Amino acid sequence: MATSAISELPNSRTEPDGSAIVRVLSYNVRSMRDDEDALARVIRACAPDLVFLQEAPRFFRWRKHAARLAARSELVILSGGATAAGPMLLCSLRATVEHTEDVLLPLTPGRHRRGLATAVVRLGGARLGLVSCHLSLYADERHAQAGLLLDRVAALGTPYAIVAGDLNERPGGRAWTRLTTRLRDGHAVAPWGSAPTWPAPAPDRRIDAILATPGVDFLSCGVPTDLDPSDLHKATDHLPVLAVVRVPSS
Repeated sequence: MATSAISELPNSRTEPDGSAIVRVLSYNVRSMRDDEDALARVIRACAPDLVFLQEAPRFFRWRKHAARLAARSELVILSGGATAAGPMLLCSLRATVEHTEDVLLPLTPGRHRRGLATAVVRLGGARLGLVSCHLSLYADERHAQAGLLLDRVAALGTPYAIVAGDLNERPGGRAWTRLTTRLRDGHAVAPWGSAPTWPAPAPDRRIDAILATPGVDFLSCGVPTDLDPSDLHKATDHLPVLAVVRVPSS
């Protein structure tokens, strides 16, 4: 797909055969320590159906902060936050929610707690599992977490699933490679926009990704290039990853 303008991407819709065209956004929001209005503007500009957040608020009044972001982004909270050690899922009213679960991963003493925000939703005729993740800064722990994440995807019991988040390593790393033995990397199969996601003011590495099980058709995936640069720099230290996928009816 040659375009890199959000407005030229396919609109969210349900096809006559029941399959769903879905906009998916993954975004590390740095505990909402930056400009919340700019953050909400970035999310709204991407017009997502599903949002996979990392570093959502986890401490004092975290639910209030998360609810405010969801409202300003014209979305609702699905799962996650402090109860998942940071990952969170938001969705539009288009999604019908079947199940949500927050999962804490094993804690290595002296390291940061990690978790997964998971859900099962329906969009049109498509039934879809969702996992938002933020993997460890340490390679050994990150590789183990990748395996636990794949186990969790299988446990969702859905015909299709999307995994998105901050993987804390570049493509080709051990954890990334482990994940892509069973999941497809959206930007690798349907590149769109730009690739680097961190640091926001001068990105030089791709450490955030949207992945999906076979059968989910990526129409495009990458960092939008037509968002307001000022908002991007004020919102958080990562850039957002936006994908458009087609999910078969199930």
